[in-house]
Amino acid sequence: MNTSGDRPIFQQIADAIEDAILSGAFGEETQVPSITEFSVTYKINPATALKGINLLVDAGIVYKKRGLGMFVATGAAEKLRNRRRDEFFDAYVKTLTEEAKRLGITFETLAEMLKRGYDND
Repeated sequence: MNTSGDRPIFQQIADAIEDAILSGAFGEETQVPSITEFSVTYKINPATALKGINLLVDAGIVYKKRGLGMFVATGAAEKLRNRRRDEFFDAYVKTLTEEAKRLGITFETLAEMLKRGYDND
C-alpha cells in the first residue's frame, strides 16, 4: 500500500484484493479481510477501506453476508481476468500496434519482438 502514491488508497485496496483473487489467495466463496482489518493494518480511515470494498461489491466481485463479512463471489476470478484482458488490450496492445504501424514494423517482426520479450524474463 503506497499512501503517498498517485493512486487513491481505496483503489489500491480494491486492486490488492483483485490481485489476491487472481493469484488464488482468496478463492471463490472465501472471506476477504474485514474493513476493520484493512484500516488497522494500513492505518487508514475505515471509510476509505469501505470505499475500496464497495468498488468490488458494485462490480460483483465480492458480496456481503450480513453479520459475517465479505466473500468472493462465484466466478469472480474469471470476471476479473476478462475485464483486465480488455483493459490490457485497450491500454497496451492498441497503443503498441498503433506505434508499430507508424514505425513500419510488420506483424511478423512485432511477433518476434514480443517473443523475445517473453523469453527475456
